[in-house]
Amino acid sequence: MADERVTETYGTQPHTTVIERRSGGGGKAIAIVLLIAVLVGGFYLFSRGGAENRRDAAVTSAAKSVGDTAEKAGDAISGDAK
Repeated sequence: MADERVTETYGTQPHTTVIERRSGGGGKAIAIVLLIAVLVGGFYLFSRGGAENRRDAAVTSAAKSVGDTAEKAGDAISGDAK
C-alpha cells in the first residue's frame, strides 16, 4: 500500500513520520468464501445433471419393457405366439 510521509521541521532538525496503513485481509477471506461457493454450486449442478440422465435412462428402459410385454400379450391374444 502507499505510505504517507509527513515531514515537520522544528528548529534546525527535520523530523519525518512514516504512517503505514495495512488492510486486515478481509478481501482475501471474502474471495476464498466466494470461490468455495462457486465450487460447491458447480458440483451440485453437475451431479444433478447426472441424476436426471440416470432417471431418463430408467424411464426409457421401463417403457421398452412395457412395450415388449404388451407386444407379447397382443401376440398371445391374437394367436401369433412364438
